[in-house]
Amino acid sequence: MVQIPKQSTPSSPAPSAVPTSADVARLAGVSRATVSYVLNNTSAVRISEPTRRRVHAAAKELGYVPHAAARSLRAGHSRTVLMPAPAVPTGPLYSQFLNDLQWALGRLDYTVVQYGTVGLNGDEAARAWAELRPVAVLVPGSGLSPQGVAVLKRSGARAVVTIGPTSVEGAHALLMDHEEVGRAAAAHLYARGRRRIGVVVPAEPGLDPFSAPRLAGVHRALHGTPATVRELPLAYEEESAARLAARWPGLGLDAVFAYNDEYAMLLMRALQDEGVRVPEDTALIGADDLMLGRLLRPRLSTVHIELPSVRDLAELVDRAVRNPAAAPETHKVLGATVIHRDSS
Repeated sequence: MVQIPKQSTPSSPAPSAVPTSADVARLAGVSRATVSYVLNNTSAVRISEPTRRRVHAAAKELGYVPHAAARSLRAGHSRTVLMPAPAVPTGPLYSQFLNDLQWALGRLDYTVVQYGTVGLNGDEAARAWAELRPVAVLVPGSGLSPQGVAVLKRSGARAVVTIGPTSVEGAHALLMDHEEVGRAAAAHLYARGRRRIGVVVPAEPGLDPFSAPRLAGVHRALHGTPATVRELPLAYEEESAARLAARWPGLGLDAVFAYNDEYAMLLMRALQDEGVRVPEDTALIGADDLMLGRLLRPRLSTVHIELPSVRDLAELVDRAVRNPAAAPETHKVLGATVIHRDSS
């Protein structure tokens, strides 16, 4: 048996000391307090721009970053804004809104953290969010109760903001009226002379809080008119769209509101494959005003949705963090404007 001789392994060098704010202060030639003011973006103390540059250059050279936990202890709260990731499919419009919101909150020295909520609902989810001790929570959709708001506040959340169709006691609320989206689409189709109107209702689970009010808005807009409304369940799959398009001649529809632009584009292609002319045989309108809809032929009519101003939302969060005892604010947001193009 041949033995492989053991080789001595060189001892690993001792890890270098973690740089501290005192190291940064010595290198920059300033006090530790000045380092803290600069790196924590403190606005209450005036620091000259050359000094700021020296501090940032020293921190970069040493590889120093502020200790978030220590900063939270000094401030009495974190700078983390928790935004639970929606458990339902979201499109490009919401993704862009979230990116813009992160940028706006970042300018106010907050950090937005998305939290996966798969398998968690209502107050159970609120308890999971509370474990992370965020300074604020932005809750999309519905399901949070006043008890859930209380759990978050007891854990140290200074601001709880709900973004959805209804308000919750104890929380700030941005009310989004999706019924207005359906009303605008139906009013447009009716004004174009269409009287037999289909409404796509997504088959995917979780979208009912958006699709149900949009359908209700269609019914509200057409109430008392000779127009008829037919619900059209549709999964976001080519096969589902093809099956619906194959039945189209028997449905007798002359227009369709397709929930949003993505479903509208899916259905338009299936209808064209079946020889249904858009808009001659069937007018079509979506919602969200996505860029891709303008590149189709025919160009897609749509409902442009005006989401909450990210700057206003970021400032609302900041106000609530600074004054957690203030009464909750309620703002109605989400405007809906029809963009008429070729498909209707």
